Amino acid sequence: MRSRFDVLRAIAGMVMATAIAAVSPANAANIIEEWASVTAPPAPELKPVTIDSKTTALLMLDFLKPNCGTRARCMATVPAVKKLLGEARAAKVTVIYSYFGKLTAADIVDKDLAPAPGEPSVTTFADKFLNTDLEKMLKDKGIKTVIVVGTAANGAVLYTGSEAALRGFNVIAPVDGISSTDTYSEQFSTWQLANGPTFGKLVTITKIDMIKF
Repeated sequence: MRSRFDVLRAIAGMVMATAIAAVSPANAANIIEEWASVTAPPAPELKPVTIDSKTTALLMLDFLKPNCGTRARCMATVPAVKKLLGEARAAKVTVIYSYFGKLTAADIVDKDLAPAPGEPSVTTFADKFLNTDLEKMLKDKGIKTVIVVGTAANGAVLYTGSEAALRGFNVIAPVDGISSTDTYSEQFSTWQLANGPTFGKLVTITKIDMIKF
């Protein structure tokens, strides 16, 4: 005669087997099959930010003619970014530029976004920390927070912003200062910055007029 423990163990085994079968590859849809049925999650909350100018850097990522200059969505961010850049400089915030390939400050999409004398830069592709001295530049200046603006949202902004947070910096991402070729790329990148595992808690999603110096 089976003991009560054996009966309970048998029942537990059947329950587990049923659960595994329910999520087995044969029964589970993959993301391509589910693509059209996916609903976007709620938008991240926009939060006001007050800047400590001594410990904050503004990262101006890839505002260049070959990319930003050919993207209407990027060009639409330029007026707001000009305002942010002017306020950051007035508050003596550190400003650092990025380029890629063989592009330089001469290729900035708008002369009013060009670096001022003495403002440093790094050159690499999506992750601006990769193979550059960006982290050292920030730490040498005592920077604890970075404001990330630029293009592409799903390139330089996402990878540099998330990498900054993974390295322990607080990250401020103003949504009207980042752009890509389409709204989905911007939406995905903003959501990922706000919700990324281990680093999302260090990211604040905001707008330029909600940043106070």
